[in-house]
Amino acid sequence: MLTLYDYLDSGNGYKCRLLLALLGIAYTRVELDIDRGETRTPDFLQKNPNGRIPTLQLDDGTCLAESNAILCWLADGTDYWPAERLPRAQVLQWLFFEQYSHEPYVATPRYILRHLGRDHPRMAEMPDRLKRGHAALAVMDTHLQKHDFFAAGRYTIADIALYAYTHRADEADLDLAPYPALRTWLARIASQPGHVKMLPED
Repeated sequence: MLTLYDYLDSGNGYKCRLLLALLGIAYTRVELDIDRGETRTPDFLQKNPNGRIPTLQLDDGTCLAESNAILCWLADGTDYWPAERLPRAQVLQWLFFEQYSHEPYVATPRYILRHLGRDHPRMAEMPDRLKRGHAALAVMDTHLQKHDFFAAGRYTIADIALYAYTHRADEADLDLAPYPALRTWLARIASQPGHVKMLPED
């Protein structure tokens, strides 16, 4: 059985949990508290030398790191990962956008506020991060004004990757009111069959 090393409050971990649920794949989940350094133990560093979650341990013991790589592996051979050359490249385009232009400016502000607090020195980063976060959200909204999903004309791992932290943007002090197409897309994703929420209290 697959083992997912995870942290419930992580959007990157949630991406994997959501796809596993959509695919109906059974797995064992191991919770590691990143704030307590539980991903920096010698045992875990043997699984992922980068000391991060999520990490997926395969049946043969191989460990796969990086959330979007895990999404690609899990989705291979399913409708969530297109077989056609151009749609597949378009999914990758949005996966790269999520990691480079979105995650540092949506997920990181959320982490600062939820885990470090408003009196932490890293609050000095917030104005620039939020400016860039709004820029990423605007790019997404522009695309979604003409498309129901991000690639291939259907729900794919591109949507899963971008949904994870976007639907928690309010926790990063990012107001989604200016982005109506984006808000409609969030509701569309949440209504997909098999959808699961990120946190138990949601």
